[in-house]
Amino acid sequence: MQTNAQQLTTQRLILRPWNDGDAEALYKYASDPAIGPIAGWEPHASVEHSLEIIRTVFAAPETYAMVLRETGEPVGCAGIMTADSLHSAPAAGSEAEIGYWIGKPYWGMGLTPEAVSCLVSRCFTTLGCERVWCAHYDGNMQSRRVMEKCGFRFHHSETDKPTPLGDRRTEHMFVITRNDYNNLHQEQ
Repeated sequence: MQTNAQQLTTQRLILRPWNDGDAEALYKYASDPAIGPIAGWEPHASVEHSLEIIRTVFAAPETYAMVLRETGEPVGCAGIMTADSLHSAPAAGSEAEIGYWIGKPYWGMGLTPEAVSCLVSRCFTTLGCERVWCAHYDGNMQSRRVMEKCGFRFHHSETDKPTPLGDRRTEHMFVITRNDYNNLHQEQ
């Protein structure tokens, strides 16, 4: 299941592929030590580092800049990782994992659940997924709340998982199935 990222819109966001011109905005938020380490990655060290991330990591299919419709500024990232690119969830071919982060000035505004809900919908309505996973490291309650707001349910925890930072953590896995998604949208 490989697709290319396209532009998606929500009430307050445009989700679109990253481009080289986003490097300064990415650095502005990804250099904050409150952002990366809680998700298991190093804060960005320079605009050049952010540009390299855009050209490599964020060049993956289904990786989106979370852009404020009001200002046009990228303020976070959300993406869908399929079975051949997953690194957290135990997924098969009809499953995916959604990952995300947003700059600290935008915490608590409901923007991340808005983006994640859009990507969950894409997984089930366009990509043909049967199950979508999300995960958070122990202590990242903001991320857990996003998952719960988007209809994900706790599935299991895995201890002693290595992170890109080189440490080991407990990771909590959440899941939403196609049936869960359909039931949520029938109730609305």
